[in-house]
Amino acid sequence: MKQLGRVYLVGAGCGGLGLLTLRGAGLLRACDAVIYDELIADELLTLVPEHAERLCMGKRAGRPSPSQEEICAALIARAQAGKRVVRLKGGDPFVFGRGGEEMLALRAAGIPCEEVPGISSAIAIPAEAGIPVTHRGLSQSVHIITAHTAGAGDGLPPCLEDLARLPGTLVFLMGLGRLEPLTQRLMSAGMPEHTPAAVVSGGNAPRPIAVRGTLADLTERVRQAGVQSPAVIVVGGVSALDLSPAADRPLSGVCVGLTGTEALTRPLRRDLEEQGAQVFDALPMEVVELPLAFDLRTLCSGRHWVVLTSGNGVRLFFRRLAQAGIDLRELSGCRFAVIGASTAARLWEHGIRADLCPEHYTSRDLAQALCRAAGPDGADCLLFRSRLGSQELAQRLAERYAVTDIPLYSLRPDLQSAGLARPQLNQAGYLVFASASGVRQFIQVHGAVPEQAVCVCIGEVTAEALRQVCPKPFLVAPNISADGILQAILAHQSQP
Repeated sequence: MKQLGRVYLVGAGCGGLGLLTLRGAGLLRACDAVIYDELIADELLTLVPEHAERLCMGKRAGRPSPSQEEICAALIARAQAGKRVVRLKGGDPFVFGRGGEEMLALRAAGIPCEEVPGISSAIAIPAEAGIPVTHRGLSQSVHIITAHTAGAGDGLPPCLEDLARLPGTLVFLMGLGRLEPLTQRLMSAGMPEHTPAAVVSGGNAPRPIAVRGTLADLTERVRQAGVQSPAVIVVGGVSALDLSPAADRPLSGVCVGLTGTEALTRPLRRDLEEQGAQVFDALPMEVVELPLAFDLRTLCSGRHWVVLTSGNGVRLFFRRLAQAGIDLRELSGCRFAVIGASTAARLWEHGIRADLCPEHYTSRDLAQALCRAAGPDGADCLLFRSRLGSQELAQRLAERYAVTDIPLYSLRPDLQSAGLARPQLNQAGYLVFASASGVRQFIQVHGAVPEQAVCVCIGEVTAEALRQVCPKPFLVAPNISADGILQAILAHQSQP
């Protein structure tokens, strides 16, 4: 008899990986299938193993959606097939997420199951807008209510008048389409019309926005702002507070798509998110290590310039040295040249300080600096880098050195993650390109650059590749680094 699988109802919170619990992340990494809701951050699905089944079964108001019975049947069928299943739900499964219904259905079918809490939208979305749902002197309690009640004439809770007389904060979920009757009934029940109220759309919503007002004018303010669901409605004195860090985060509400390998996108994502940006992977690139046709023992004799142009190159270079059994002390005849402070830092992690790093982080400047450093010792130049690297560096160095171009790796797009990113591309304010090959592969995968996105190139070589496929203006980072890209975006965003 085949062993039953197990189902985990995992709360995804209201954002990306940073708001997912460690327990939830671990379960995603180990699952055989994930059945997820709408508006789940795409980056969460990057944790899912390649072999695992991915199935979107989310519910959206006004759109065709699977029934709750169909969702439960899908969970049961996969668990009965012996799979370890994650049911990934926005917010917390047990806060108006129908997690209880799914748990009861699973237990009735004899399926082992467990709930893993997440951060509820009732708390997280107001907090994102700087609204604390409780605050001393304003609110000592919070009441979370669904504004989508089956069987009621206007769809609102029948006890709304009782709720209007409660002290504290009222948080309504799934109520944007009923905002006007909701505010009218609260005022009719005696809640003053000047009571502060807010509507907040955030997290992974298509158009994050916060609108503040009073019960009397909130509906009109929301209509003028064009707020789209999903949104949270907050009523009470705390709604007038704005404790958000937006003033210190100039990229708040700006959506940025990244292309490239994790070595670049990881630090860039961190820096952009610290400035308030919403970041997604538009075209993640995987590093593919190549067979090495060069004898690394050559480095142990003679004079050589070892040229490294990326963090990935540094990592794979030292990995190859270790595989060849070469002691770093045997490299006494080598000098090391790099492009950029980031690559120099990766080199220093291996105990070697770069002998040469040009002031401007470009292949052209590196070549010029190396040519100026050429001496009578007959040193040659060994380029350890990507197979897709620009030929300009090798060509310029060949004017003064014997050059050997040694490809350590190539890059290939992660097509599955790229497919998940397509809906977000239409929301992107900026699109970052980290290499010329990344530009070409983006066009092959996505067809064209989104019209509304401002492209940002890491350097001139990348910029030249973009000019060939995109006629509109774009930005070029002042230096080839994650920080250079960030500075280019911040400078552009600050323009009137």
